[in-house]
Amino acid sequence: MTSAPKTIIVMPVANEAETMEQVIDEIFSLPYENLYYYPVIDDFSKDDTEKIIRRKAENNPKIKLIYYKESRGVISCYLEGYRQALEDGADRIIEMDGGMSHDPRQIPQFIEKLDRGYDCVWGSRFTKGGGVSDLPFYRRLLSGGGTFLSNLVLGTRLKDMTSGYEAFQRHVLESINLDKIMSTGHMYQTEMRFYCRNLNCVEVPIHYVGSSTGLKASTVLEALSILFKLKEHEQYIWKK
Repeated sequence: MTSAPKTIIVMPVANEAETMEQVIDEIFSLPYENLYYYPVIDDFSKDDTEKIIRRKAENNPKIKLIYYKESRGVISCYLEGYRQALEDGADRIIEMDGGMSHDPRQIPQFIEKLDRGYDCVWGSRFTKGGGVSDLPFYRRLLSGGGTFLSNLVLGTRLKDMTSGYEAFQRHVLESINLDKIMSTGHMYQTEMRFYCRNLNCVEVPIHYVGSSTGLKASTVLEALSILFKLKEHEQYIWKK
């Protein structure tokens, strides 16, 4: 009998003590024996988030807290989580935001699509069945406008180019030079979707719950700058 594929959830976390225990409990209430949780934390987190994770990990060997001292922001934490998940033998990796922005109860639809052989599974707020709540109008406008502009410039055809809820088969992330990823902010999701556009990909509906985190003008400008460089930069992304 073959064992179920090892699935590791990578989730950058910071200052999320209010929801941290709920997130962990909901992940491990799912009916998967080979599901692991890798929260990635850095010095930006000042509350009891780390303490809560360590306490839960004492009784659950499937939780591995990654303290990434060299962090340069949330995207570097994603990438470090990928590296450690691959090193620990992940067959597939699910990327999620913390703070209950992404609902752990939606994980099964990602796993179902991976089981069917898809290389990448993209969470979509704008496809049938998806949605957002508690998100300021300007953030909705930026997400929708960013998707439209990205599809126009890059030739992609996705409903959502900026969602951070996604899943990959191992071979996809193994084949990418993670240290060559250009984005340090919100453009990262679009960057990954562009690079993976010719793989066997599918979108699934998700519901996103917004946060009070603002979006700086510099972040938007960085995203626009990177958008027009992606086609040229792609030659450096895939390992030979």
